[in-house]
Amino acid sequence: MTIRSAQAIPISIPYEIGGPKPTFAGIPRRMEVLLIRIETEEGLVGWGEAFGLSVWPATKQAFEHLIAPLMMGRDETDIPALMNQLQRQLHILGRTGPVTYALSGLDIALWDLKGKRENKSLTELFGGKSHQSFSCYASLMRYGTVDLVKKNTQDALDKGFRAIKLHELGVDKVQAAREVMGLDLPLMMDVNCPWDYQTTIEMIDQLIPSELYWLEEPIWPPEDFSNLAKVKRYGKMKIAAGENNLSLKHFEQMIEANAVDFIQPSVTKIGGISEMLKIIALGEKFNIPVMPHSPYFGPGLLATLHLATCLPEKPLIEYSFATLTNNPLGHSVLASNGEISLPTVPGLGCDPNEEIVRSMTIPS
Repeated sequence: MTIRSAQAIPISIPYEIGGPKPTFAGIPRRMEVLLIRIETEEGLVGWGEAFGLSVWPATKQAFEHLIAPLMMGRDETDIPALMNQLQRQLHILGRTGPVTYALSGLDIALWDLKGKRENKSLTELFGGKSHQSFSCYASLMRYGTVDLVKKNTQDALDKGFRAIKLHELGVDKVQAAREVMGLDLPLMMDVNCPWDYQTTIEMIDQLIPSELYWLEEPIWPPEDFSNLAKVKRYGKMKIAAGENNLSLKHFEQMIEANAVDFIQPSVTKIGGISEMLKIIALGEKFNIPVMPHSPYFGPGLLATLHLATCLPEKPLIEYSFATLTNNPLGHSVLASNGEISLPTVPGLGCDPNEEIVRSMTIPS
């Protein structure tokens, strides 16, 4: 598997979300995805995804100037050993952020290549369960108004989703969603680390009537496992977190602190498939369910589906509630009636359409 080229390709996928688009620095955010493309001397191509959004220019630079030169001419079949070597080699540049995001995309692409070379799906490589599909929860955007929350909650139900996650901060928005859903379906709330301990407790008391399935990332900063554990000990609501953990060590510390009821690693941020497999094993060892963070429409979502086959129990798959007018991976990353199919062909299971990729590439 001698590597002859390694590229980072930023694309912008057109999308609608049923309300105003989120902004970053006052500018409406695009659905920006950083694809990683690895090609071997034999002509095999592997695809990965590094965490994108507004950080993709820095991640692209890290991949092209630090990582890609280290990969040229290498024949790597022991992917976990390679990733460990690269992490050690690059640790002085930071153990998280753009370097780790770039390594995540590389790792996913190498696993895709391995599956293609061995003519096996990633599920087969992992020895995972032969699920045909997974139930998804609709991960709604932050709309900011009760009316838009009600509208999009109903839209999600109409499209077959039977679990919903909000990104709102107000109790009234959560109550509005619960009114639409009724009490029989799971409702989650992801607040993205805004509160201190006391504010979190006060909010939990107000949220109890809404019967949340979990409250996600309530504490700032996200690595404050001590206060997160105090919230969990309060005992009135299940707690989920982990998308902002920096490494396997952070998950070990989170579990040691007894800080969460669900752990949520993100394959495009934590170091790719190789690190995710370690975190899955950690969750199983301590009997803590893994609910992967996966708001992606690229190879990161496909990797998450294959990894989900390694879990003791079928997880709910996070699915960004957005309408794509086009995307390079077609139906393989789209849910139907609240379910998403597990690809069965070798590797990740679907290659991006390179013509569509070229049409969506962000000039750099």
